[in-house]
Amino acid sequence: MSDDELDIHLRRLGLGREDVRLYQWLLGTGPATHSAIASALDLSEADTAAAVESLTKAGLVATTDVDTIAPIEPSTGLQRLARARESELRAAELAATNAYRQFRRSVWQQSPDDLVEVITAPYVAERVHLEESAATKEVLRFDSPPYTTQRGPNDLEVENLGRGVSYRCVYARAAVRQPDYYAENIQPCIAAGEQARVLPDVPVKLSIYDGRLALVSLSDAEMEISRSSLLIRQSSLLDALIGLFESSWRAALPMHLGTKEPSSLRPIERKIIELLASGITDHAIAELLGISRRTLSRNLESLTTRAGVVNRFQLAVYACRNGWI
Repeated sequence: MSDDELDIHLRRLGLGREDVRLYQWLLGTGPATHSAIASALDLSEADTAAAVESLTKAGLVATTDVDTIAPIEPSTGLQRLARARESELRAAELAATNAYRQFRRSVWQQSPDDLVEVITAPYVAERVHLEESAATKEVLRFDSPPYTTQRGPNDLEVENLGRGVSYRCVYARAAVRQPDYYAENIQPCIAAGEQARVLPDVPVKLSIYDGRLALVSLSDAEMEISRSSLLIRQSSLLDALIGLFESSWRAALPMHLGTKEPSSLRPIERKIIELLASGITDHAIAELLGISRRTLSRNLESLTTRAGVVNRFQLAVYACRNGWI
């Protein structure tokens, strides 16, 4: 790292210009007395003492004897500076948010036009990433194809789940039927803690973040504008979208196995029941699991016999009622 780069980084952590000059000089020459520092950097005694004090408080230098200053191992000091900047950033964020709220209350009263923002195609993915990264409590989602971007592993969701953000997703059956999407996106998210359910269709492509705003993809039927999205802020419209999600969630079938499944249930049987509850065809199940129709039929026969039922519908009902899914 060059001296210029170090200067930039240390200044970002809150050190002053003279503090950084002194620290870099000490790194290049070694321990020095106050008078040697003042002479080499053309500083007054007062400025030298102030810079030494600042670096000492930051945990970057220490006095080794009566008047000699030397750099010390910086990890602890740098962590302290970083935490201080994080605290200042949070305070600044809170102050800016409160100031903006006061502005909207007293200067610029919200109009209906402010409740809805159109996000055009080039910026949709960026805005989704921004809003989802900022979620702290819960993300609600309707998921269905077609997808306007290449869909692979959803690393952001897995990361959010790891830091305590809950996810409830209702998938359209068509999403589950896509082998790559199911294997690369849906299954890893469920394994990471996503609560997933499935419906034959979902009413709209939708994501709701912490109950404070929603992103809605425009109708797939309007193909010329389907790649744009609407951002809905807190309003009765957002309340209606949350209500729509909750009613759909109650009507949807769970996609993941619960904690009560019989210990004798083999991994392939667990996956079959999971997909069976989603309502997709036997052909699609076999394709998703990479097995033959004959192998699927043999496993279904074993499961129906164990459950004491005669068809796949009754098996799905049995699995739901008995905590298999």
